[in-house]
Amino acid sequence: MTPSPFLTIWLSPRETIRRIVEWNPNYCVTWLACLAGVGQVLDRSALRNLGDTMPLALFFAIAFVLGPLIGVLRLWISSCLIGWTGRWIGGTASLQQLRVAVAWGMTPEVFALLLFIPAWLIAGRELFTKHTPYLDAHPGLLMMLAAIGAVELILGIWSYAITCSTVAEVQGYRSAWRGLGNLVLALAVIIAAGLVLALGCLALVFALGGFKH
Repeated sequence: MTPSPFLTIWLSPRETIRRIVEWNPNYCVTWLACLAGVGQVLDRSALRNLGDTMPLALFFAIAFVLGPLIGVLRLWISSCLIGWTGRWIGGTASLQQLRVAVAWGMTPEVFALLLFIPAWLIAGRELFTKHTPYLDAHPGLLMMLAAIGAVELILGIWSYAITCSTVAEVQGYRSAWRGLGNLVLALAVIIAAGLVLALGCLALVFALGGFKH
């Protein structure tokens, strides 16, 4: 496809996703989801300091095996929820169209995965540990790591903005703001389901406690 959608998706997401849907709605969908999943696992692992409790070899094996599975699962669940809640506000996209829209919205996340290379070269194991004596002794390296983190944050926000536009395009919305509303509705459903589950578990605990007495 010319021009490459990997170039045009950044600034022209609606036009790009329209071309992809018309040309091949399965184009790179699974690969984007898998790579985004690996990046998500690496980010969460760094935040949870998994390097303190797990050998790095095992950690990387898990990241590159479970990461793709998590990415694909995330793609399917989010596409289904966006499709379901989108119909409440006039969305008309098929599940296949939503999958390609959500997957290509992950493009900045996939490119952010490349930043793991310089981050690892700078911090090494301390990228995944709570205590960072080597980095603490080299403030310049900390600044470089902070700069990489800032770029990752920007790419994450950009990814969300692109997804708003791609979802709006396939759903038939005129505005990307309605695409944002669709994503917020899907997120609200997840939060509501989590609250209901938590309250149900709490009620069950109290019920079992009362039964024992």
